[in-house]
Amino acid sequence: MAILVNEATRVLVQGITGREGRARAKLMREYGTTVVAGCTPGRGGESIDGVPVYDTVLEAAEAQGGLDASVIFVPAPLVKDAALEAIAARIPLTVLVGDRVPVWDVLEISRAAERAGVRFLGPNTLGCLSVGKGVLGMIGGRADSARAWFAPGRVGVASRSGGMTSSTGYYLSRAGVGLSTLVHVGGDGIIGLPLPDVARLFEADSETDCVAMFGEIGGSQEERVAEMMASGELTKPVVAFIGGRAATSGVRFSHAGAIVEGGRGTHEGKVAALREVGAVVVETFDALPAAVVRVLEGRR
Repeated sequence: MAILVNEATRVLVQGITGREGRARAKLMREYGTTVVAGCTPGRGGESIDGVPVYDTVLEAAEAQGGLDASVIFVPAPLVKDAALEAIAARIPLTVLVGDRVPVWDVLEISRAAERAGVRFLGPNTLGCLSVGKGVLGMIGGRADSARAWFAPGRVGVASRSGGMTSSTGYYLSRAGVGLSTLVHVGGDGIIGLPLPDVARLFEADSETDCVAMFGEIGGSQEERVAEMMASGELTKPVVAFIGGRAATSGVRFSHAGAIVEGGRGTHEGKVAALREVGAVVVETFDALPAAVVRVLEGRR
């Protein structure tokens, strides 16, 4: 199972003829992802490393007999049009890798996705990786690195930081903890699949027993995960680290969405909310792997 991507997911890469799109399509294919088509307007009929390129998403979908996911590698000003094209084609999941996407564009993408009944991950995301099955985006950097860094298992990783998504997976694997899927939800203030939505997917996944979460100050994603635990919607154990303890009000912590404003989204509030409902929240990131090991041992 795993979530969002597996070996059967049929993937389109929008912007595959660009440097980034071509490099990341190579990563995805070499890791085992089924990349069936690319799309760049005006480049239809070409082939990139054996992958056929189409002028439009609809042409690609019709030619390939349907698509399960699209990963977008285009400059920020072009992300909205690319995403709306994928949504109009009813592709179930679109991954918006680009950062600095205008917030009004993201709002329009969100409304279109909701109306179409489809989902999007990001923007400003490294994507997701189901260990040994497939990757959407750029987690791992190269296929051989991704294979070496992430061991297969039954712990899901959900993170608001791209770099810490990989670091969490790496250090958990080094501690002997295998992983099901790693998901970077994205660092912006408005995103398609925030931590609660990813937690909901892990809850339904028969191959995930525990969720390791890297949270940050700002917003309410972590508090909403706590609410899910309190209501019984999320029953699997959660082990979390919340970054940004030293940040003061009005100071952004690394990402656009990681900022404390008016006393909301504080480190203390997030830690208290999670601990109150039974989540294990560690004081330092280094303590996360050992805490996950203890939680897993307690379930045996």
